[in-house]
Amino acid sequence: MRLVVAECTVDYDGRLQAHLPAATRLVMVKADGCVAVHADGGAYKPLNWMNAPNRLVEDRDAGVWTVTSPKGEVLTITFHDVISDSNHEMGNDPGLQKDGVEAHLQKLLADDPTTIQPGLRLVRREYPTDIGPVDLMCRDDDGIAVAIEVKRRGEIDGVEQLTRYLDFLNRDPMLRPVRGVFVAQEIKPQAKVLASDREIDWVEVDYDELRGIESPNLKLF
Repeated sequence: MRLVVAECTVDYDGRLQAHLPAATRLVMVKADGCVAVHADGGAYKPLNWMNAPNRLVEDRDAGVWTVTSPKGEVLTITFHDVISDSNHEMGNDPGLQKDGVEAHLQKLLADDPTTIQPGLRLVRREYPTDIGPVDLMCRDDDGIAVAIEVKRRGEIDGVEQLTRYLDFLNRDPMLRPVRGVFVAQEIKPQAKVLASDREIDWVEVDYDELRGIESPNLKLF
């Protein structure tokens, strides 16, 4: 991982345009190519970012980074005063361990993927990618590969995670095209909007019904 602390301005040109005036910020370049610009606050969320895959061109003389996505989005970072520029070897990360409910939910869905969408058949659980395993890899009735990310509570982070997996999976000519499905017991409205915008299906499932326990919620039919 490369970490740059510097006074910089940031401009984004894509589905919309955004400008960050000069200020001291942290710019991160991760091993998978993701570029993120952080302020000293705001918890985990960057001010602006460009997911992998992308192309980073560094003009050292001008002090400008130009990051371009395959969709034509451009993130331009202009450095005015570099305070620190360092590289760190992070090694392989085992990833966040799923809690009992989430792990069991994944197993139940693997046992019968048709509870997610009709016609799905399991290829493999924990399908490996260069940036971590996809929870479930399936095929649909048409033989199309389907990558499924399972969460207990579906939030924007989960959609971002699945987006990164899809970027890598679709580089494999033996797999592509690969479509994605985001599955959770409850999915936040913002996560639904982001998933739909990225052409990722989302599905809410009932954990008790999957376990064969009748839901306590009253139904009309």
